[in-house]
Parts: sequence; structure tokens; C-alpha cells
Amino acid sequence: MDTKALRQKILDLAIRGKLVPQDPNDEPASVLLERIRAEKERLIAEGKIKRPKKSKASSSESHYQKFEIPNSWEWTTLGEIFSMQAGKNIQASKLKEYSDEAPYPCYGGNGIRGYLPKYNHEGLYPIVGRQGALCGNINMASGKFYATEHAVVVDYFANTEPLLWRYFLEFLNLNQYATATAQPGLSVAKIEEVPIPLPPIQEQTRIIKAVESWFERITLLEKNIISLNECISTIKSKILELAMQGKLIPQDPADEPATDMLRRVNPKARIITDNPHYPQLPDNWVLTTIESVCNYGKCISVSVEDIKDDEWILELEDIEKDSGRVIEKKKKYCRNVNGVRHKFNEGEVLYSKLRTYLNKVLLAKEDGYCTTEIIPILCNDSILPQYLCHWLRSPYYLNYTLSCGYGIKMPRLSTTDARNGIVPLPPLNEQMRILLRLSDYSRLLEVITNSLS
Repeated sequence: MDTKALRQKILDLAIRGKLVPQDPNDEPASVLLERIRAEKERLIAEGKIKRPKKSKASSSESHYQKFEIPNSWEWTTLGEIFSMQAGKNIQASKLKEYSDEAPYPCYGGNGIRGYLPKYNHEGLYPIVGRQGALCGNINMASGKFYATEHAVVVDYFANTEPLLWRYFLEFLNLNQYATATAQPGLSVAKIEEVPIPLPPIQEQTRIIKAVESWFERITLLEKNIISLNECISTIKSKILELAMQGKLIPQDPADEPATDMLRRVNPKARIITDNPHYPQLPDNWVLTTIESVCNYGKCISVSVEDIKDDEWILELEDIEKDSGRVIEKKKKYCRNVNGVRHKFNEGEVLYSKLRTYLNKVLLAKEDGYCTTEIIPILCNDSILPQYLCHWLRSPYYLNYTLSCGYGIKMPRLSTTDARNGIVPLPPLNEQMRILLRLSDYSRLLEVITNSLS
């Protein structure tokens, strides 16, 4: 479920006057608008606020004025009902926390930038970022605070509801009015010309209560979705754990025992008969090592200069963690690369030895080249490549790699440690049945996951 879109729909209904019913006893918004104008004129005359400047843009260009509003509402502009003032230029060196003085937040274009020992406002105010990556972003400042020249403080009149304006300003997406430059910016005059519907003041209170009630339900829904996603992740891990213990499907006595199969395929294979750290396996399984079932570490390195422009080059950032899905597939001519790459072939297992906790493991569906942080693995006839993929992603092997990885910031798994890692090996036919059962569970869990998005 797209809860972000659901929130937007709630605000869409609110700004159109469709979220709560109108009360004929409410004072019309036209009366409220006249009261706002009178209060602003008084404050302008007293020199407390400035008269808004007119921009060259016409408010009739905005698509927001095309929808109908209730008869008791009024169309107006942000500059007519608010006083908007950019903050003051504040040196970055002064933005710090004070331990011996009361620190007050300082708002910039992208939100709170730091703290200052003094303030220039009190109360609850919407703050509009007018420059930077979050241009048009809305914050709410309460109590005492500072604002830089990259933030616009929105002052309201006639006891209108500041929280309502926060919701309305968020929905209006003021970023669309920013200048199209490398550093987007909003002029105060431009913001003041943006049209906005004005509800009666009594209805403003009802709208806020309704919006907050709906948002509380959506937040609870989001928490439940997160909990369900965590449960699905736990279930996936548990299913894989059972599969690698021989407990997911029943054994078939007609299968060739894994020990006989492994010795037939690789007479030099290492058979582990005593390992107290791994659960008891079915009788027809065998515990062996990674190097006994594949050629881990025997990579073919190729200079980038010798790779054709239309060849696939796989980098770590192209692989989604845990799922092994290729996020983006790029040819050499799309990349600025040098040095060497490992060559891999269709059907080989690609295993990331860097930060193994990200579980970047996949089966190559075609030939290509990859970063040397990825190890292409060719399996022998004792193990199916997809089964090895599942094992390399399993909690058991993951915990093993975390215990012996070297490096603090960017831990890696050494070739020797990888080769010595154990692998529980079922009979070949049982490997096929395990993969089919894992695929069935994966499809079922994917349906559940997709229903939440």
C-alpha cells in the first residue's frame, strides 16, 4: 500500500473542502478574509510588517485555481492572507550548540542547520525552505528560533490555524515555483502570488482534527506494514535455514547418497564427519567444504582495454542486497572504467566477497565481466549452482563470513577462508526438490509483499 499517496489524497480532499462537511452556521471565509486584510493593514501602518511585493507571474496560470470549492470558502493568495519574510544572513561559523546558554534552532533552506544563543521569533510558524535540495520543503517552528536568508517565515493572522497551512503548503508543492537553475530558489514575491483556498475558521479546526486522525491511522498502518515485512524477512530466513538442514522436504531413500555422489565427482573432496557447530543432517546428506564443490578463487582476470564496448560489466552497486537482483545492466561503453575485471560465464555463481553481510549473490544469466570484488564460481557436478546461491545467502554461511572477514570499514572474505567454509550437501535429486519448494515459497511471499506496496 502506497501510504504516501494515501496521505496526499487526504490533503487533496482537505484542500478541496471534501474532507469534512460544511456547517451553515460557520462564519463565511469572506468575512475572515476581510478581517485578515484589516489586521495586516494595521500592522503595515504600524511598521511591523511590510506590504507584499507583486511578482510578474500571474496567479491565474496555476492549475490549483481550476477546482471547485465550497460556497463558504474563498479563493485568495498566500501573500494576501500571510506575511512572508526571509530570514537573515547568518555565518556558518555561528551555527553551533551552546552548552552554557539556551540553544535555539536555526532554520535554513533544508531545515534545521544548527543552534544559536538568541532568537527572533516566538510561537508556532510554518517555515518554507527557499533554496537548496529541499526547496519548497515545509518545517514547523515552535517556541524561539532563528531563520537564515534561505528560509521564509510564514506569519498568519486573525487566529487562523497554523497546522492547516502547513498541510496546505505541503500539498501545494511550492518547489514547482522554483527557478530552474543548478541551485533551485524561491523568491518571496513568487510564493506570495500562489493561489490558495481559504476555509471558514471553524472549519479549519475540523479539517485539522480530521487530517490528524487519518494520519494517525496511516502511521499505524505503516508500522504494521513494517512489522509484516520484518515477519516476511524472518520467514524467508527460517525457510532457508530449514532447507539447509534437510528439514524442508522429506528425503527419498532411492536417491544416491551425497557422500557417494561427491566422491564420484571429486575423489579429493573433503568429507567432514564431526562438526558440532552445524545441526545434525539427514543420513543421505554430507558436510563438505566450498572448495570441494566448486572452483572458488580460480578467476580469469581481463584488462578493461581488452573488453569490447558492447560487453556487460557488472559492478557491486548494480546488485540489490539480499535478493541478488540486478538493478541496472550496463555495457562497457556506458561506464568509465579501467584496470582489470573478472570474466564470468552464463550459469556461474557470482559472489561478492566485499561486505558479505549485504548478501550480494546471484546466478549469471549471460556472459560478462565483473569487478574483482565479485568472485565468479563454477560448480562441479555435485552441486546445483542455484542451490549454492541459496547456501551462500544462508544465515549459517553469512555468520561464518562475518566471523573471519578482515578489514573494519570494508570487510572482505579471504579466498582461503571462503574455500574452507562448509556446505551441507544433499543428494542431487533432493537439491532439485529443495529448489522447487523454495521457489514456491518465494512466489507466495512475493505476492504478500507486493500486496503491501
